[in-house]
Amino acid sequence: MSDSTQKFIPGVGYLSDRFNTAPSFETDKPDSKDFLNLSSPVSPLMTRPSSATVTNTNTTSSSSGSSGVEKPEVGIAGKRSLSGEIFLVPNDTSPIATDSKNSKPGHRRTGSSPLIYSSAGIGIGSSGSSSTASSPVTNILPTGNICPSGKITKTGMMYRSSARSDVLGSGTGNYGHGSIIKGGNGGAKPGGEMVMGNVGESAVRRAMASMDPEEVKRVGNEQYKRGQFAEALRLYDRAIALCPDNAPCRSNRAAALTGLGRLGEAVKECREAVRLDPAYGRAHQRLASLHMRLGQVEHARRHLFLGSSQPDLAELQKLQAVEKHLDRCADARNIGDWKSALRESDAAIASGADSSPLIIASRAEALLRLHQLDDVDLAISTASKLDCSSWSCSATKFFGFFSNSYLHFVRAQVEMALGRFDNAVASVEKARQIDPRNAEVTAILNKVEAVVRARSLGNELFTSGKFAEACLAYGEGLKHDSLNPVLYCNRAACRYKLGQWEKSIEDCNNALRIQPNYTKALLRRAASNGKIERWAEAVRDYEALGKELPGDTEVAEALFHAQVALKTYRGEEVSNLKFGGEVEEITGVEQFEMAINLPGVSVVHFMAPVNQHCNQITPFVDALCTRYPSVNFLKVDVNESPAVAKAENVRTIPTFKIYKNGTRVKEMICPSHQSLEYSVRRYVF
Repeated sequence: MSDSTQKFIPGVGYLSDRFNTAPSFETDKPDSKDFLNLSSPVSPLMTRPSSATVTNTNTTSSSSGSSGVEKPEVGIAGKRSLSGEIFLVPNDTSPIATDSKNSKPGHRRTGSSPLIYSSAGIGIGSSGSSSTASSPVTNILPTGNICPSGKITKTGMMYRSSARSDVLGSGTGNYGHGSIIKGGNGGAKPGGEMVMGNVGESAVRRAMASMDPEEVKRVGNEQYKRGQFAEALRLYDRAIALCPDNAPCRSNRAAALTGLGRLGEAVKECREAVRLDPAYGRAHQRLASLHMRLGQVEHARRHLFLGSSQPDLAELQKLQAVEKHLDRCADARNIGDWKSALRESDAAIASGADSSPLIIASRAEALLRLHQLDDVDLAISTASKLDCSSWSCSATKFFGFFSNSYLHFVRAQVEMALGRFDNAVASVEKARQIDPRNAEVTAILNKVEAVVRARSLGNELFTSGKFAEACLAYGEGLKHDSLNPVLYCNRAACRYKLGQWEKSIEDCNNALRIQPNYTKALLRRAASNGKIERWAEAVRDYEALGKELPGDTEVAEALFHAQVALKTYRGEEVSNLKFGGEVEEITGVEQFEMAINLPGVSVVHFMAPVNQHCNQITPFVDALCTRYPSVNFLKVDVNESPAVAKAENVRTIPTFKIYKNGTRVKEMICPSHQSLEYSVRRYVF
């Protein structure tokens, strides 16, 4: 190898030399900037937000009939006929949203698109700005007027009555379970006009001070119809305080809790309602809907038939679909068909079990087995945030697990795979407390304990410089968990220290097969490739690291030296290559041609010191020069070097042109800071 080659090899391995420093064993924290300290064998995996779709489990949809809408009750204690029950409730998937079908011209103001102003020639004008104005988001709830026919008119429309305004009461014209009769002046305006659903703050205050539970509930229902679930809940609480044994109040409170996404609490309220009135069909219907959303199909089926001798066909079909997909998911799980298990979990969620922490946990388990660790971390976090209170006291089993122990069982495996070993121990112990006789929980507990012991011993030995013994300890842990990327990466660190670079690369490959974006494994593999002069592989790994860690100067420098070593190995010219430095000023066409034809990426800034926009972006260009030291940054003062500007046909400043190996790949006029850096990163890595 030539002298020039020898010159660059130490530079390539400079990151590898950091193995000689003291390692850090903060194992319960995600990899941070100091993960580049390759001397540390242990670090949790960094996971990135995934773009994969995860069902929004915070929705609050609920249905009790073919209409799929919730209905708070109006009747008060002792009214078994449920007279006056209101069926005006939102589609719970979004309490407040714009109903585009009912929008009218003039009801909304939309903003205009941004306008960009630029002037031809040197000295561009200022760019415009955008502004938007829109009306507040309207409620999708059917909060329009109640007509004599019992139907709802569009919001804002009113009807005239020749006599008195319509109010809710008993009668024959059913609206839901209640009737609309003539009488009273309710919310009537002069002339008989009445607009329902417009309950002001003063009405809420009066209701909260009222001793009449019927009045309090009525105002609560109006707030519910408007999508004001928190206010409705407060009013229902007041009504319950005045009349504790009122089943409709309890059921209405469950509806408000559902609107707030507190499904576990809603289940408890519905249970209380049916305890107070076992024949209360509406509460049974709500319980059926809630249990289905929570994935508790047996409970849902029981209450669906208790609510009515002839349950709603649409609800029954939804329940059967959820049950079918859960059965298929369980079968796929039993035979280890994780792709099918993932597909069936997603289908169960889409069919109606949209808020089940256990079904989302089953999705996380399938993702874990498929080595999609970025997605699995998001899934298990979503499942853990959902309300599990309805499961905690339930005797129902899920995949053979008692209560919600399955959630902790899956979480323990995810935490261990991501290197968060202490969290894994805590999760599996929770699973054992809930379900102590479950064989799978016991097996995972033994596995976690064995891996944690092996990993702790390996860390101690590595810190003491006993790399061969540490290597054996990590290997012992892999016997218990052969799919743990952290243990593979730790053993790779030991093998690197022992000069076993081929074996170190092999361990990094295993870790990256499980977690493709594992940056520490990428860095160790790049360093090991450099040691055995596999420059092309080292460059590829450093380029991948550059995409994961944009702006990291150490990675950029390692990439630069690996590129130089590769060019030297191939016999290419490297004498003109440079790393870092300041923005180079170009004063002539010949100098410009030489500069842009250098190997690598060159960014040319055409500017003028007297131009305001140039002065604003110049400091950012200087910062990019430091942040991306392998890029050749140039500047051309169009006033001092008009020949260069003319040759490049530059008529507006600031203009940026990016060249790669002598070929122009990008041109930008007045770019934002974000777009300029994005373009630099795109062509560097």
